[in-house]
Amino acid sequence: MSDLEDLYQATILDHKKSPQNFRVLDTPNRQAEGHNPLCGDKLNLYLDVDQENRIRDISFQGEGCAISTASASLMTQAIKGKTQTEVEEIFARFHKLVTTEIGQQVDIPDLGKLAVFSGVREYPMRVKCATLAWHTLRAALADRGETAVTE
Repeated sequence: MSDLEDLYQATILDHKKSPQNFRVLDTPNRQAEGHNPLCGDKLNLYLDVDQENRIRDISFQGEGCAISTASASLMTQAIKGKTQTEVEEIFARFHKLVTTEIGQQVDIPDLGKLAVFSGVREYPMRVKCATLAWHTLRAALADRGETAVTE
């Protein structure tokens, strides 16, 4: 197994066992639900967004597979303090990372720990698990009361 695969497995398992920001915010001003019907993952995401559209705080709760939980955990760490515009840029880079066809070179700078999800693209059914939290985040930021579904 390569070093990246080892890091991928260790990171996923660590965040499944001890997810970061796994709680309900006391005073969220935006929230959304997410559901991945193929895997059964369910997620509630809570945001505190300031007047400049900067995410002051973020948390989540729910039940899901290791990839879904780890992605939500790492996502909350990566976007806290970011503006909605910055979040959209990070989402685009993350989405490209996990959806680029196998065999094509992917050079996605500045994803930090999120880069461990590069291996997900080898398992197309797991891409929906990795992106559930991100789609739920976009639904919460849109603030339309929609449930994000990865179908």
